[in-house]
Amino acid sequence: MIMSCSTPSATAPPPSAPPTPTGLTPPVAAVRPTELEQSGQVRVDNYYWLRERETPEVMDYLNAENAYTDGVMAPLEPLETKIFEEIKNRIKQDDATVPYRLKDYFYYTRFEEGKQYPIHCRKKGSLTAAEEVMVDVNALAEGHEFFRLRQYGVSPNQDLLAYPFDDKGRRIFTIRIKNLTTGELLPDEIPQVTGNMAWADDNQTLFYSKQDPTTLRWDRVYRHKLGTDVNSDVLVYEEKDETFSIYLTKTKSRKYIIIAAKQTLSTEMRYLDAATPTGEFQIFLPREEKHEYTIDHLGDHFYIRTNYLAQNFRLMKTPVGKTDKANWQDLIPHREDVLVESAELFDDYLVVSERQAGLIRMRIKPWSGGEEHYLDFGEPAYVAYFGDNLQADTTTLRFEYASMTTPDSVYDYDMKTRQKTLLKREEVLGGFDQTQYVTERLHAPAADGAKVPISLVYRKGLVRDGSNPLLLYGYGSYGYTVDADFSSSRLSLLDRGFVYAIAHVRGSETLGRQWYEDGKLLKKKNTFTDFIACGEYLVKEKFTAPDRLFARGGSAGGLLMGAVVNMRPDLFNGVIADVPFVDVVTTMLDDSIPLTTSEFDEWGHPKIKEYYDYLLSFSPYDNVEAKDYPNLLVITGLHDSQVQYWEPAKWVAKLRAMKTDDNLLLFKTYMAAGHGGKSGRFNRYKSQAFWYAFLLKLSGITE
Repeated sequence: MIMSCSTPSATAPPPSAPPTPTGLTPPVAAVRPTELEQSGQVRVDNYYWLRERETPEVMDYLNAENAYTDGVMAPLEPLETKIFEEIKNRIKQDDATVPYRLKDYFYYTRFEEGKQYPIHCRKKGSLTAAEEVMVDVNALAEGHEFFRLRQYGVSPNQDLLAYPFDDKGRRIFTIRIKNLTTGELLPDEIPQVTGNMAWADDNQTLFYSKQDPTTLRWDRVYRHKLGTDVNSDVLVYEEKDETFSIYLTKTKSRKYIIIAAKQTLSTEMRYLDAATPTGEFQIFLPREEKHEYTIDHLGDHFYIRTNYLAQNFRLMKTPVGKTDKANWQDLIPHREDVLVESAELFDDYLVVSERQAGLIRMRIKPWSGGEEHYLDFGEPAYVAYFGDNLQADTTTLRFEYASMTTPDSVYDYDMKTRQKTLLKREEVLGGFDQTQYVTERLHAPAADGAKVPISLVYRKGLVRDGSNPLLLYGYGSYGYTVDADFSSSRLSLLDRGFVYAIAHVRGSETLGRQWYEDGKLLKKKNTFTDFIACGEYLVKEKFTAPDRLFARGGSAGGLLMGAVVNMRPDLFNGVIADVPFVDVVTTMLDDSIPLTTSEFDEWGHPKIKEYYDYLLSFSPYDNVEAKDYPNLLVITGLHDSQVQYWEPAKWVAKLRAMKTDDNLLLFKTYMAAGHGGKSGRFNRYKSQAFWYAFLLKLSGITE
């Protein structure tokens, strides 16, 4: 129940509001109490009105916050510009990806000097053939402040290209179709879609998914026949359960189109022979509570990654047409200490990506029954994942690898001869020498005895005396694992003496599925206390000190930042919260907001009192208190579809009214951006340079 109360005047800052170091006065949001009632409890939200998207008053407030932030950061513009140029100058601007083969074409993406967006190309038959430009995103993006091209889809005969684009940042796409032979755009235009799609084998039928216009939940699949009215497209599946979302994909064999209905704890797959697009999708296995599975196909079998009687998942197979679990056979059995993450299918080999002790290994198993072996990567912390492996009739596995000191690298691995070939390593300009940087893997003791992994990198010769600035990054939700990857832009911090660390907290799957289970629902606070334990450990080991320790997280990682600054504001000098999910209770009570209904099994349903009380006990917005907070930089995008802009806006407004310190509180809203920030590779670097300058200012580093 929501009840609006009287509206007192609050147009000027309170007398106790401290001046900023620049003498600028921060804006103060009007106080308009709204009562929110649930489970017999009434919460008063003074800033609920900020949800009124794009009304003049809301926009005036956001613009005032931007003006204040710009004013405070203005003296740092020379440093910001310097960092931006550093980052940009490390990047080979006229670069290209390693081509991959699909049937008789080689596909790749390249960038041109000074241009923001990619150019997607291909060559027929060989890499020495003439280049065909399929789509130049720079041309499409002209006149748009924001532009994003989702993964394109080439028709089976490779004559047509379907490409979805979003020019607002709301993740609502329009699909256009191009004839790659003539270069002409077809009249077919499919608006208001997710961008998720799959071609049928007739090269005339395109399946695509749509979202609910209010909640943006992916809930419907349509079939479009080229040349017909889009308004007459056939609805082939609608997901009625509001806790499930759907997506489309094709199997490795490209024989089947898959509709996957997925919820946090349950999955249901449907499949259709791509050669019969007007046929009926068949259920592979009906949804069951707490059963998650995915399927792929090659030859005479479906392959299933499943957590049925297997918390860390296992890999199974079943003959086509016999999808009942009674026919499933183990290929990779369940193990308590190994998480089965994904698999690649080849005619002669099965390759499984497994995570053990937090690190990825690739297990290569011949179908012939010969000796299997592992690809081992040697460094203490790294990331490795499958590359483009679209062809099954090969003995070559393509994978990608990076560490915190090794730039992104693309390899081909001959599974028969066991020869590894480096095809490309990201070229870092400006004299980068990876031997001058050190990466480590540490473990911080949590309060309950758990050992929380930390990956970190720093410049060689670092003295551990507590004087080093350190940026600690965290996420810890949805089972998503943040691996130890490489970032050339990060060198601008490392070369100025920063240590960079990733806290692999519970809520991820770093140490297997139980690590995730122990950081969700009624155990969510483990995510926050793990992060704090990592910060304390890094201080104890003299990598840094509280006045030199900084934290950053985005989205659900922004929730982590909000919780941590409420729990241990004294541990950090500064915190950056990107698109932060901080108004947890109010959002999870509102099923009109995107993502809410599909995430009750992640966070808990607040209409159940046990979950309401627990969520309320850590929700960052609800737990702001009259006390000192660290320096804060909060960033959002006006068109964010994942975490609505008003969550950080309300949080900042409440912090301004209640915090008792003189520390910085800056709030930046990108007016032409969504959840992922600005579009365009250079704009992204400008955003990085902005928050790098914020960290350097607080560290006393001016050059």
